[in-house]
Amino acid sequence: MSQSFDCQDEANRAEGIAAAQVALADRQCVVIPTDTVYGIGADAFSPQAVATLLAAKGRGRQMPPPVLIPRPGTLDGLAADVPDGARALAERFWPGPLTLILLAQPSLTWDLGETRGTVALRMPDDPVALELLNATGPLAVSSANRTGVPTGPTAADAREQLADSVAVYLEDGQRPAGGGDALPSTIVDYTAQPPRVVRLGALSLEELQAVDPDVSLPAPDEA
Repeated sequence: MSQSFDCQDEANRAEGIAAAQVALADRQCVVIPTDTVYGIGADAFSPQAVATLLAAKGRGRQMPPPVLIPRPGTLDGLAADVPDGARALAERFWPGPLTLILLAQPSLTWDLGETRGTVALRMPDDPVALELLNATGPLAVSSANRTGVPTGPTAADAREQLADSVAVYLEDGQRPAGGGDALPSTIVDYTAQPPRVVRLGALSLEELQAVDPDVSLPAPDEA
């Protein structure tokens, strides 16, 4: 039976964070707020937990989840040979709606799916998410919805879709990107040359290029 905690109440927030930590340590999934959408999260270093996350969403290994991190300094622990441009974007836009695809550290013992040696990293700008991430370390997190079904703006909406496949729901009010009204994070692939925007979201191409002029959109035949 899943639990839900209203993190807008300070006491409930502390209890919810603690319950989420226990669930994650037990390789279960949790739903957390981020600055864009609610996400379903699992221990990034547990293949069993990641498989549970993908199954809850009805998603295969060919669509690996991004990894949320608690601080910019975690970047070098998870990614190898971070380009200067990627580092500059992280310094400018983290925490915030920017996801960077980078080469994963080859020494990491994790299995996020068919990543082809890459990892998608983001530091969310949300106090509840960051509090949990600082307590647990990196989490594999994807939008809290069944694949092919729109993401709702609240944890209660996520619970309607994911039910008891998630152990703990952390509710913290409406998220701006829920229901398709606002924009998700912008994704930039730094394993490509030049670095390419995989998805335009809350950050525009102009904002990205102001920091790293090499960032570009895919050519029409690559889109």
